[in-house]
Amino acid sequence: MKIKLKLLIFFTLVFLQICYSQRIKKPQNLPRYDFKKVHFGFSLGFNALNFNINYNPKLITNDSLYVLESQDQKGFNLGIVSNFRLGRYTDLRFIPSLVFGERQLLYSFKKNENIETEKKIVESTLIDFPISVKYKSARYNNFRSYVLLGLKYSLDIASQEDIIDQDNIIIKLKPNDILGEVGFGMDFYSEFFKFSPEIKMSYGFINLLVNDESIYTKSIKRLYTKGWMISFTFE
Repeated sequence: MKIKLKLLIFFTLVFLQICYSQRIKKPQNLPRYDFKKVHFGFSLGFNALNFNINYNPKLITNDSLYVLESQDQKGFNLGIVSNFRLGRYTDLRFIPSLVFGERQLLYSFKKNENIETEKKIVESTLIDFPISVKYKSARYNNFRSYVLLGLKYSLDIASQEDIIDQDNIIIKLKPNDILGEVGFGMDFYSEFFKFSPEIKMSYGFINLLVNDESIYTKSIKRLYTKGWMISFTFE
């Protein structure tokens, strides 16, 4: 949470600094760029995936499980940008992406008046298919800001849903997910291309947990994905 707050403050300060520096009228780079019906690019960035845990109240208080919490881990992502102009201030964006991420579930068990902690690592390789609407501010000089709102389908090609491991109990997740996304960013127009840093928050709608009645899953009622992503697009 602290990292997200710091990032939000950083983007806000950058935005305010740019607005102040753009008060003087300057020649525009790529003046006809935003009139194109379609344009393409690529995106690079990093992410932090996590879980929203809905606990099973009937079991978590009667089990040896003392504490269960989720920790996010950093990963990276890359994608291909397709932008379709809908209007003067509105675009439709489709950015299929390959996302590498990891999450951790920390279990604290009460054994003989002692607390023992176990860590379960959930690794994911995701193919994301996000569709979002981009609403842009008016362009001033070589800068504009924007907000994003959209949905995405996410396929975990590293899902271990059907794997049975007798030696090591793993946390199994369903491979398919639907998420809502909201974000904001800034467009910078250079002489030859447009550069856009942006930050997005994602929240899943599908319960991903495969409940195998193990001690690691029976105390969880539902498990949803959440996370944030910082991307740098070049178009």
